[in-house]
Amino acid sequence: MAPTAAPSSPAPGSDAKLSIPLISLQPLLTHTSATLETAKSLLSAFQTSGFLYLTDFSSVIPSSLLASVFDQSARFFARPQTQKDGLAWTTARSNRGYVCMGREKVSQGMTKAEVANERESGGEDLKESFEIGRELEEGHENRWPDKLDFEGAEFKLTMLGFFEKCKEVHAVLMQGIALGMGLDADFFEDYVATGDNTLRLLHYPPVAPGGFEGGKRVRAGAHSDYGSVTLLFQDQRGGLQVERPGGWVDVQPVQGTIVVNAGDILARWSNDLIRSTKHRVVEPPFKGREIEDGHPARYSVAYFCNPDFDKWIEALPGTWEGEKGGKKYEGVNSGEYLVQRLSATY
Repeated sequence: MAPTAAPSSPAPGSDAKLSIPLISLQPLLTHTSATLETAKSLLSAFQTSGFLYLTDFSSVIPSSLLASVFDQSARFFARPQTQKDGLAWTTARSNRGYVCMGREKVSQGMTKAEVANERESGGEDLKESFEIGRELEEGHENRWPDKLDFEGAEFKLTMLGFFEKCKEVHAVLMQGIALGMGLDADFFEDYVATGDNTLRLLHYPPVAPGGFEGGKRVRAGAHSDYGSVTLLFQDQRGGLQVERPGGWVDVQPVQGTIVVNAGDILARWSNDLIRSTKHRVVEPPFKGREIEDGHPARYSVAYFCNPDFDKWIEALPGTWEGEKGGKKYEGVNSGEYLVQRLSATY
């Protein structure tokens, strides 16, 4: 069955359009006759918009678990600032812990100078986050709030369970990408076995009236993600936009879906067969209705999927040979590439 398209709309003043398909995870889980067709649809979505809505994932990630993640995320960000600062993010290689407002400026910049220029012209991102990596990585421990109170211990257990469930979805999606590209279904298995991924809890605090005037301030600056694929779980506030020729397009929240997009590593890996599309988070339009009390908070949860950090990434078979024109990128180590990108943004 061909995937249907979810609603999207151009940002005010833009003629850009985007059709984002809804793709069911179930055929990739059950390995039925529809599996190959679904895999091709998955690849097609990554080749065109770089984004898709993933449906029918509750057998892996139950709605009750997702609700608990959002609830506990909100409770964490409501903690006193001193408690959060005590769990602060330390280094790009570790990439774990609390990131306060203003510390990170997501960007396409590859150097600190480039990112600093963007920060100067557009202001800091209006968000705070909490980063969680895989557990038990020697020398890079997660900065859990479990020693603070019982709620902190419950937070740890919930996020560990959610991390592993998202890792399962990642592995299934990589099987689908492999099949769509004509590779063996298990081609990426050794690349994702360890699970060097990052779970990011995001809180975009309320913004006072006029805080977005002029269009310069945004909740998260224009950027493409750095890894292979990203799983994004949104609340219903909206604000995510994707860049298309002609302008920015709103990616509206769709209940019961995960927004999935391709990242820079996957674009390099596929020799640009797959698109890593720029996106940002702004305050969604309110159709002329005045917001007298300011703009409400927004919460989202992103699971950034990467090839394991010890893996060498270069153009995949079938993407560069002969008339395809050769390899567009030099090979990179997955972990070193991620550290380079993160180091520039903090």
